[in-house]
Amino acid sequence: MNNIKIRELFADDLDEYFELNKPNKEFHKYNGPYFKKDTVEELKAAVSKIRDFLVEGNLLERKKMIVNSVTDELIGEVSWYWKSEETNWLEIGIVIFNEKYWGCGIGFEAMIKWINYVFNQKKDIVRIGLTTWSGNERMMKLSEKLGFKCEAKYRNARIVEGKYYDSVSYGLLREEWEELSWKE
Repeated sequence: MNNIKIRELFADDLDEYFELNKPNKEFHKYNGPYFKKDTVEELKAAVSKIRDFLVEGNLLERKKMIVNSVTDELIGEVSWYWKSEETNWLEIGIVIFNEKYWGCGIGFEAMIKWINYVFNQKKDIVRIGLTTWSGNERMMKLSEKLGFKCEAKYRNARIVEGKYYDSVSYGLLREEWEELSWKE
């Protein structure tokens, strides 16, 4: 196993967070490349807003950092968002924005920790969703390795560099997760 942990984002992390999230970083080619990317100035403004929020003593409920548990270096982030709060339907995501940690199995380990965290924190949740695009083969493989089932494909729903890709949605039921022998 890798030496990683999931923890809060702190104000002291924000300079490193800013550098790792700049628009020229490689991960943007895979992490929703069909969405508009922030410019450096927009990213600065967003990080400044987060800094103000954190300095006031608040914590980000829906986002946590993946960090090296030995050095505390930022590796990436995990998150969740409501698809439909009224029906307890949420989706999760992950980004490994520090490229030196790519290909090490960190995504798998971090997602195990994150899925456990979300199910433990949100007792009413019976399923977790995850959506990616057909050009992100690593994310599709990770989803299936974690036990997610492909529930929907929206054909030609995403455009990346002038080419159409499918939007691919996965789901994992709490009872399926609890049956897995390798989870924490």
